[in-house]
Amino acid sequence: MTRVAVAGFQHETNTFAPFPTTMELFERGGAWPPLTRGAAIPGRFRGLNIPLAGFLGACRHEVIPILWAGAEPGGFVEDAAFDAIASEIVEGAAAARADAVYLDLHGAMVTRRHMDAEAELLRRLRARLGVELPIVASFDLHGNLAPEIFELASAVAIYRSYPHVDMAETGARAAALLDAVLEGPVFKAWQHVDFLIPITAQSTRYSPARELYEHLPESPALSADIALGFPPADIPYCGPVVVAHAREQEIADAAAREIAERLLRAEPAFDSRLIGAEAAVARALAAPKGPVVIADPQDNPGAGGTGDTTGILKALVAAQAPDAVLSMLHDPATAASAHAAGVGAEIAISLGGSFAAYSTPLTGTATVEALSDGRFRFTGPMFGGSDADLGPVARLRLSGTGITVVVGSRRAQNADQEMFRVVGIEPADHAIVCVKSAVHFMADYAPIAREILFAVAPGANPCDLAAIPYRNLRPGLRLGPGGPLLPPARG
Repeated sequence: MTRVAVAGFQHETNTFAPFPTTMELFERGGAWPPLTRGAAIPGRFRGLNIPLAGFLGACRHEVIPILWAGAEPGGFVEDAAFDAIASEIVEGAAAARADAVYLDLHGAMVTRRHMDAEAELLRRLRARLGVELPIVASFDLHGNLAPEIFELASAVAIYRSYPHVDMAETGARAAALLDAVLEGPVFKAWQHVDFLIPITAQSTRYSPARELYEHLPESPALSADIALGFPPADIPYCGPVVVAHAREQEIADAAAREIAERLLRAEPAFDSRLIGAEAAVARALAAPKGPVVIADPQDNPGAGGTGDTTGILKALVAAQAPDAVLSMLHDPATAASAHAAGVGAEIAISLGGSFAAYSTPLTGTATVEALSDGRFRFTGPMFGGSDADLGPVARLRLSGTGITVVVGSRRAQNADQEMFRVVGIEPADHAIVCVKSAVHFMADYAPIAREILFAVAPGANPCDLAAIPYRNLRPGLRLGPGGPLLPPARG
């Protein structure tokens, strides 16, 4: 029987985020499962919406699990962490004497030494295992995929939904691609598209991304995919790319070219949907009925945001919002103070604002309404079945207001209503619901929302791409759909 070594190494790196991603973050988990090795993998991942789980469910071959490691998006992955995990994957695959390898990757991992860390992992695997061994990888829709990725991998599959409700499905498609590679030659074609797309314009629930992805199964290619890129990554191949696989090179070439042309024609239709924080709050207050969901995309921990900015919170306070809830503000010190004081206590607060570049703390007093150890199980479409461990969590009512803030000890984006329910808040019961997320929240919150707004407040995931101080992008890129050409390299 064919032996397939499998491993996962997931990180979305925001090169502008003000903190590194350490080995500890991969090991301890949080919203992501902790680093898991060997025989423990099938049991931990069974039934989850994670590519490795989908691959394991669909693979017809003998599987040798090596490890899976993922950390919340953030700053540069420390080189020591990358080297340790990459070495374990490479040596594990070699020791398995595998006939093929499957990798559950993101596609936007960056370290100080490696602008394209996934390509470096593939280089190391090829150096150890040879150039002929089939290696199939799955990637995130936000992958920044350099040419080396396609040159080194035998075939790739990419998520087709944002929110990513099809991660496990993508792993299953990767298993089918592996079968195709094992059966005979599979040819590849790829084409980069020279404009960046803000994260909030990429959702497949809106045009034009919806139609672009709906068209993919109609391609005559064996497989065809689009990665829209992760903009807050200052690397040469940041941005969109299309890829196609076929039994004939001509078919792959034609499919990739046709999809790239569709993407270029769609450029003017991409809309970031952003409005100012004050305007978003005013619009929510004017709504005849809630809940109105306000996203804070520029402080999205799922894109490397600090998770502790106070711009939207201060807009709610200034507008005297009578019924608003926000989750989850990353503030371990305040969470600890609330736990020390106990339910019912009134405590002095200095909420969030740890990074002066983005916001200042919100000071005052608050009542501790509920406490939790931060352990719960997600129930929404994206992370349903996964166990969260966000450390001590507190529910605080800001004194003299109708505003409630959920404060947590570990940074995580709110893509699941359980991040309110963990302290007894039912989001559907409130007029305004604020989430630290960009788009993923829509999978679980859209069914209860009367309206969804994307509010602009300063944060480490800037959506005004022309304002980002890039230094390493390739020449000729446009900074946003219809945006300016990349200026000359800065010294």
